[in-house]
Amino acid sequence: MAWVQIPMMLAEFTGGVRRLEATGANLRELIEELDRRFPGIAGQIYQGEKIRPTLVVTVDGKIATDGLNTPVASTSEVCFLPFLGGG
Repeated sequence: MAWVQIPMMLAEFTGGVRRLEATGANLRELIEELDRRFPGIAGQIYQGEKIRPTLVVTVDGKIATDGLNTPVASTSEVCFLPFLGGG
């Protein structure tokens, strides 16, 4: 199972859990599993077919450039991070 890091802004949907294990061949499947366990969290992570612009998702330290289709291995580390803009 992949390890998943949940940001503070989503921890209310997980009952305060910030690190957990989940399965899925890609981000979409992993998020669907999270939503089965924590109803409503998927709607906070993606909108339509895209990751919400308020989040950045990394898989094994690399930004998930393939969006919801980004592959996830059983040994992966998936991090949902709040997007920080600047100028």
